[in-house]
Amino acid sequence: MPEYSTLRIDPLDDEPRIARLLLNRPERFNAITDNTPREIRAAVEWAEDSKDIHAIIVEGAGKGFCGGYDLTFYAENDADHPCQQESNPWDPMVDYAVMKRNTEDFMALWRSRKPTIAKVHGAAVAGGSDIALCCDLLVMADDARIGYMPTRVWGCPTTAMWTYRLGPARAKQLMFTGDMITGKTAADWGLANMSCPAEDLDETTLQLAKRISGVPASHLAMHKLVVNQIMLTMGLEQAQMSATVFDGITRHNPEGMWFRRYAQTEGFKAAIEWRDSGRPIPEGDEARDLIREMESRSDPN
Repeated sequence: MPEYSTLRIDPLDDEPRIARLLLNRPERFNAITDNTPREIRAAVEWAEDSKDIHAIIVEGAGKGFCGGYDLTFYAENDADHPCQQESNPWDPMVDYAVMKRNTEDFMALWRSRKPTIAKVHGAAVAGGSDIALCCDLLVMADDARIGYMPTRVWGCPTTAMWTYRLGPARAKQLMFTGDMITGKTAADWGLANMSCPAEDLDETTLQLAKRISGVPASHLAMHKLVVNQIMLTMGLEQAQMSATVFDGITRHNPEGMWFRRYAQTEGFKAAIEWRDSGRPIPEGDEARDLIREMESRSDPN
């Protein structure tokens, strides 16, 4: 079996037509690192090359599916990141190239000829929801949660899947609020294919995967291509381009810069507590003034 630093993939022991792609950083809630997108693509390509595999279940180790990007590093750390080039100064097209590559890697789940099923327990939030929604099907525990809280500040979902999976009105509600919804609500709204009690999640997902895996691989590939082509005709690629550009802007406009400086000075937990509390996010000149104040406090000179 191939070996990776953030995940693993292998066929199920009793169901060799089904592969399990396990996000495997449970000590960090399977948070996304620079390696994760590339390894997801590589794992999907391994399954693509395995003629016996007909379906892929994507799940998370430990307490949940995926908590998104490892923002304790990306937001709180002083070090520059390839798409966080404050000292260069920031180049939006380099940012776009980095994040678009991540988006394309996540979309390997969507492009794969083999149907992909996200099995969500705990939470699939922020970038973790991107991974889940790039899968063809979504099965959630009733009490699991899904959402993109960084729409409140410092983020835009680059895969743009919310509208395609949920419809414009519900997508706007979640993007405007940054709220999470439970698996039960996700199923009621049509975002998830189904939800079930947490103790039944393994068996419910397996039964769906087994039903799919009995279909010839060529038939599965053709049916998936038809549906995907309709989404492409609706403008999916153009929406992802805009969303990825906007994601970079949200991290470098005054509000985004305030959030990062606040995380650096007060800690990431304090920053997300403010973000998710419903308190107004500092904007414009107020944000710029607060940034200058925080930078002056942190400057030893």
